[in-house]
Amino acid sequence: MRFGLNAATVWIAVALILMAVETLAPGAFMLWMGLAAAAVFLGLLVWPGMPLLVQVSAFIVLSFVSIQIYRKYVRPRTRASDHPLLNQRAAQLVGRTAPLEQAIVGGQGRLKLDDAYWKVEGPDLAAGTRVRVMAVTGDGMTLKVEAAT
Repeated sequence: MRFGLNAATVWIAVALILMAVETLAPGAFMLWMGLAAAAVFLGLLVWPGMPLLVQVSAFIVLSFVSIQIYRKYVRPRTRASDHPLLNQRAAQLVGRTAPLEQAIVGGQGRLKLDDAYWKVEGPDLAAGTRVRVMAVTGDGMTLKVEAAT
């Protein structure tokens, strides 16, 4: 009986620690493992002599199942951002027009938008030609442009 009480204490401590970690580094992953540990704790209250192997197995299975339930039913319902490009400065520039600061020669040039200079790629164009930002390269540092009409 004493072993069951100690094991139950350990499982509730593990549950609380996992949930506390979730509050420090939110990502909705540790929460589900914490709930699995809490379920093992409740199982120990019902069956105090539960073997350690059964406890650990139950924790692993419940963690896996709860995370899968989260991924399938909870995560898809999260609200879409009303500002999806908030931290993607270059992507916010797509569609803007401005004159070239430096001519595009050999596919490379320079453009000033607001208070920043951007490296641009596009067809060869003279300095001062008005261009439209069409896309951003994969690294997010270079803008792809074409002559504005």
